[in-house]
Amino acid sequence: MNTTDKHNAQMANMIFAAVYPHYLAKVEKKGRTKEELHQVIAWLTGFDEKKLQELIEAKVSFETFFQHADLNPNAQLITGLICGYRVEEIENPLTQKVRYLDKLVDELAKGRKMDKILRMG
Repeated sequence: MNTTDKHNAQMANMIFAAVYPHYLAKVEKKGRTKEELHQVIAWLTGFDEKKLQELIEAKVSFETFFQHADLNPNAQLITGLICGYRVEEIENPLTQKVRYLDKLVDELAKGRKMDKILRMG
């Protein structure tokens, strides 16, 4: 699925630290924890707590955030709709990574089991 250049630029320039509180609120509202959110982010990006906190404090863009990430090789197993887009069909690599993260946060908030979210079977 094609996203527009404008949409891709917006995704790239969005500040991770500005979106993070929304991720946290979304999962906590559904009874999940900050630790579970960080586990999901770590699985996708390879970031430990210290690195994640550094990136939040530095107010990096999603582009910079994912430039530092060591994307999980199983990330391509993340499929389905998020924000009207089928994540596996998004052609822009950065936009796809952002939507992977959105999808994982969504699954966490919906109560999906952690082993399923982390594509462990």
